[in-house]
Amino acid sequence: MPDAASLTSSALRTDRYELTMLEAALRSGAGERACVFEVFSRRLTGGRRYGVVAGTGRFLDALERFHFDDDTLGWLSDEHVVDDPTLSWLANFRFSGDIDGYAEGEPFFPGSPILTVQSTFAEAVLLETLALSILNHDCAIAAAASRMTAASCDRPCIEMGSRRTHEEAAIAAARAAYIAGFAATSNLEAGRQFGLPTTGTSAHAFTMVHDSERAAFEAQLESFGPGTTLLVDTYDVESAVRTAVELAGPELGAVRIDSGDLVELARQVRAQLDALGAQRTKIIVTSDLDEHAIAALAPAPVDGFGVGTALVTGSGLPTASLVYKLVARTDGVGPDARWRSVTKHSPGKIDHGGRKQAFRRHDARGIATAEVVRAVRTASGGAAGSGLLDRTDLPDDEGGRPLLMPLVRGGEIVGREPLDAARARHARARAELPPAALRLQPGGPALNTIFID
Repeated sequence: MPDAASLTSSALRTDRYELTMLEAALRSGAGERACVFEVFSRRLTGGRRYGVVAGTGRFLDALERFHFDDDTLGWLSDEHVVDDPTLSWLANFRFSGDIDGYAEGEPFFPGSPILTVQSTFAEAVLLETLALSILNHDCAIAAAASRMTAASCDRPCIEMGSRRTHEEAAIAAARAAYIAGFAATSNLEAGRQFGLPTTGTSAHAFTMVHDSERAAFEAQLESFGPGTTLLVDTYDVESAVRTAVELAGPELGAVRIDSGDLVELARQVRAQLDALGAQRTKIIVTSDLDEHAIAALAPAPVDGFGVGTALVTGSGLPTASLVYKLVARTDGVGPDARWRSVTKHSPGKIDHGGRKQAFRRHDARGIATAEVVRAVRTASGGAAGSGLLDRTDLPDDEGGRPLLMPLVRGGEIVGREPLDAARARHARARAELPPAALRLQPGGPALNTIFID
């Protein structure tokens, strides 16, 4: 849902060159040409096997606030960013085009058109930085989170990275992680804005501010009851576990270990808890975990993972390397203008022009086998480079599940959905991927992308 900041403009969360292109295009007349832009990745970062779409809901919220108020226009004028005719155009700007996209939680692969913007060049070019700054961050976090939750073997992961990133990025990261299967966040603002479950008990400072570990545990238990989680590695783990069970009894909710050899300590603590009659007390581990550390803890008697730095930095890959590229435009303005497919041909950056539809094919067992990206064809049968782009003419793919869904129509947002829907979608879609997709070693995409003109 939109937060309190929804009353403020998001229009300057962009790069200057978006506005300089706008001014020049309005002067040349090209600004009114109909265009199609696509957001996609040419390759998956870090040898990952799949990406995860996240941030679409945040993009829609930001798009709703993307207008140029008096303060914004005054600053642009004072800084001589654009000329007066462009300022007048911006004063009346509201996005009026259409946007389609992959639903949040869907995996994506190289070339997947995860966002398609169709409008005039003047309108669509303004959205490049807005879309990429949100999607590149959130998709990177979701991809890392998905690898972590897959490696956890259904044991809950808790997002706790707020102190390791920018304060606004922390909120967005918690949302993206939840889509990819994280059970809760420590960030209260993320809980307020997005309705995420929040959790958290105490740090080592809480233990050390008391005269003894026993006194700290007593204070926490008095406030939160025996179901709380006690941090047991401030001094001596064995002694702390013994004190925790003595004070809380066998109904102690959980203990947390934040340092040392987590596999060996978890085994020792489990044995000690069981011997003390606290068989139902859970063990939560933290301490600079990433997907590889979580996978290494698979054989250990661990009940949950708290993940911070690695999550909010995309596990070392803080961007999804998404780009926003023009793929089709008309050769003029008006009903007789014809569409042309366009693409750049820079070395290493050869893309596929034309507006597209995307499908995911599956075998008889329901396992995904390919990402199919088809050119849009018109009613007359022409390719995307001729005729008018018409969504009623989107191609079908036998046996393929359509991936693009309507997000904006005529400037009106139509594609908002509850966050839990995106979370459930990701769980389903990840389960459809071939087993190789879950390997943590660097490798090629789990699905090949097939382009069909």
